[in-house]
Amino acid sequence: MSSDGDRKTGERQTRGLLLMVVAPSGVGKTSLTRRLVADHQDLHLSISATTRDARPGEHEGRDYHFVDRAVFNKMVEADEFLEWAEVYGNRYGSPKKPIMEALDRGESVLFDIDYQGAMRIHAQAPKDTVLVYVLPPSLAEMSRRLHARSQDSEDTIRERISRAKDEVALWTTFDYVILNDDFDRAYAELAHIYHAERLKGGRNLWIAPLVDTLLGEAT
Repeated sequence: MSSDGDRKTGERQTRGLLLMVVAPSGVGKTSLTRRLVADHQDLHLSISATTRDARPGEHEGRDYHFVDRAVFNKMVEADEFLEWAEVYGNRYGSPKKPIMEALDRGESVLFDIDYQGAMRIHAQAPKDTVLVYVLPPSLAEMSRRLHARSQDSEDTIRERISRAKDEVALWTTFDYVILNDDFDRAYAELAHIYHAERLKGGRNLWIAPLVDTLLGEAT
């Protein structure tokens, strides 16, 4: 990414980041990410476009941009996605324009995203991405949560469990791993990760000029 994503906070010029939070369905990823965004004004959720139908309680523009397959395909042809993939028979994509506009303002973007999508974005912007994986306490607990929300068929739940096993085996490809066996603790860990990443020297562009000034001062 270019330095177009820099901003000035007071006199401190900073750079945002792309926070990728990946987890199997039923692990509590959505609750964690929504709370993190609500608690941080400089962090915005990337709203994906999808061809699947809205679930009960989901709203257009808040949870997803719900489009039909023809519209989605036109967006692919126009190169309007930073990444896109087909998952469980439906297509999901991260619209490029709002993401880039947020970075141009120096703000950070959080992605509630699957493994494939996170890796595609990371390949395009490795210095700007932070990869976090959220583990379930057990696959049995994950299955219980999926059954409790009553949104998927038995075949879909079995497929999600199988996919979760494949993803968990790839945990070493992530920068951080969180265990969501206690929501408050898992959230605190996610917030600490975000704060620490925002403080890294490479994202705080005011440090180098200040150090140069300090070194040039007469003693």
